[in-house]
Amino acid sequence: MMNLKPEVVAQLERVLGSVEMLLPRASKPVDWSKCHAANWRRHSFSGYLEPVKVTDNTRLEELLGVEEQKEIMVNNTRQFLQGLPANNALLWGSRGTGKSSIVKALLNEYGDQGLRIIQVEKEDLIYLSEIFAAIEEEPYRFILLCDDLTFETGELAYKMLKSALDGSVYSAPDNVLIYVTSNRRYLLPEYDGDHLGGKYVKGELQQSEIQEEKSSLSDRFGLWVPFHVFSQERYLEAVKLCVERWSKELGRPVPWSDDLQQAAIKWSHQKSKRCGRTAYQFSKNWVGKYLMK
Repeated sequence: MMNLKPEVVAQLERVLGSVEMLLPRASKPVDWSKCHAANWRRHSFSGYLEPVKVTDNTRLEELLGVEEQKEIMVNNTRQFLQGLPANNALLWGSRGTGKSSIVKALLNEYGDQGLRIIQVEKEDLIYLSEIFAAIEEEPYRFILLCDDLTFETGELAYKMLKSALDGSVYSAPDNVLIYVTSNRRYLLPEYDGDHLGGKYVKGELQQSEIQEEKSSLSDRFGLWVPFHVFSQERYLEAVKLCVERWSKELGRPVPWSDDLQQAAIKWSHQKSKRCGRTAYQFSKNWVGKYLMK
């Protein structure tokens, strides 16, 4: 056996250690029979699926003010679970209005029927083909969720998602749908100058080339599901539901009152938004203070 000098051995050990850090992490395949959700975790030049314990127990019936949106997403997801044609979906609109909550509630509703969710960050969309390869043979139905997604012009992840939605070589297998939530309808920032350059063709105004390009990704989603801020009536209904839920969970009743209602309205003015998130945050503050007395 060749005798190596100690300094050479030390150098080889450093090299091997560096190479080991670049190799994909050794991880067990996700047991989807027990796990309903996972995250894609990037590691060096690749990544792996990491099981996630679902702690959000939101139910569809608890989401107020989004009845039409729930119906659209429930019908589409049920079609998907039954192996029928279904669409990728873009859930867009004002922050805190229930976009992500609907997707989580769908998992709670249909997890026992084989629905699974994989959450992917924007930067990891470049690994879509690897994610698809890891799950395409599984006997489950997967929603690939990109939450709160926005792009800047020219990003590689934008092009990868566009290709996946377009049915190219990166297209999703039959057991995968892509659901995206975003504050932006076109997923890209819009500027005043985007609309310049439009022209009339046979009497109809056509979009400018910039606007065409910005809408090209959104157009690839079969479903556009808009979310808007609540009316005051809907907001107060959401507050009441949240307060009742906390009362039930804690086993200590918190009564509805004029003081509570006026405080909820004032809270929404301070937040500058009436939505489910604002109602939930107010209910935690009110119930906590009330039960401390």
